[in-house]
Amino acid sequence: MAIVKFTFEDKTIQPVSLQMLKGDNILDLAENNGLHINSNCGGVCACSTCHVYVEKGDNLLSEISDREEDFIDRAINPRLSSRLSCQCELLKNTPDAIIEVYVPDQSRIIGHEH
Repeated sequence: MAIVKFTFEDKTIQPVSLQMLKGDNILDLAENNGLHINSNCGGVCACSTCHVYVEKGDNLLSEISDREEDFIDRAINPRLSSRLSCQCELLKNTPDAIIEVYVPDQSRIIGHEH
């Protein structure tokens, strides 16, 4: 199990820490716990709307694929820490593991909200 600490560019949303199990991905973890992250494609790595910054703990997550990198290039303000939250799967349950995720402002994303 890992702890995922979400912080948001939108300061009206308070930081949240959630427990993540092996096999979970960041997008589903957020959505299943009432945190909204846009996902126009429904989480199948076919857009860039679920773009986040993994600021700590990236080594605990599945490796970035070429396909994911291609979509990150289309995201708003990509950085070296950019990932698509739908593709960030926890690889193993590690005691005391911490993953820090910064969610950019979702209001700049055009498209589907659910």
